[in-house]
Amino acid sequence: MQKQVETVHYDFKKYVSKARWISFFHQVDEIISINPTSMLEIGVGSGMLRVIIKHLLCCNYESIDIDKELQPDYVGSILKMPFPDKKYDVIGCFQVLEHLPYENFEKALWELFRVAKKAVIISLPDAGKTIKLHIPKICRMKFYKWPFQRINQHKFDGEHYWEINKKGYEITKVIKTMTEIAKKNKYTLEKEYRIWENQYHHFFVFRNTE
Repeated sequence: MQKQVETVHYDFKKYVSKARWISFFHQVDEIISINPTSMLEIGVGSGMLRVIIKHLLCCNYESIDIDKELQPDYVGSILKMPFPDKKYDVIGCFQVLEHLPYENFEKALWELFRVAKKAVIISLPDAGKTIKLHIPKICRMKFYKWPFQRINQHKFDGEHYWEINKKGYEITKVIKTMTEIAKKNKYTLEKEYRIWENQYHHFFVFRNTE
C-alpha cells in the first residue's frame, strides 16, 4: 500500500472545514461514551483527533498509518496490523476504508474486530442524497431519502475507491457486509447515523457482545 496524498493535504485551512469539524465532535463523543483505557486510531489524517483525545481522556492513545510523515505511533497497513487480539478498548476508523479497493473491505473489517476489545467506530462517505426535515418542537431532525436520486457510478479520484450509495455499493450491501463480519467476531451494530450538519459522513458504532 502507498500513501495517496502528501502531508500538506491536511493543512488546517484547506482540510478542516466546518462540516469536518462537526464530524470530529461526533468522533470524540462516540469514543468518550465507551470510556476506554486505550484506543487506536486508524489513519492519522490532520492529527486533530489525536490532540483532542490526548487532552480530554486519560487513556492510552495510539495510531497506525502507512504514511510515516504523519508521525503515527506505528507505520503499517490496516490489512495486517502488528497487534495481538483485543489489544485496544476502542478502535476509531474514520473516513479510511474507502481509500482501499472494496475487495479489501472485508479483510480490513476482520482486522478491526480482531484488535478491538470493546468497540469499533467507523465512518464512511455516503453519496446518497436526502431531504432534511426539522420543525422545532414538532418534528425531530430526520433524513428522508431523496425520491428522484440516480445511483451514480463511482470513479476513482486518486483517493476514494468507492463510496456508500454509489452503484454497487448501496447502503444495504455495505451494512450487510459489516454486520455479518461483526457477528462472526461477536460484535453487534449498536447504531448507525448520518450527521445532520455533514450528511456525507455516515457513522457506524459496533459493540462487543461478550
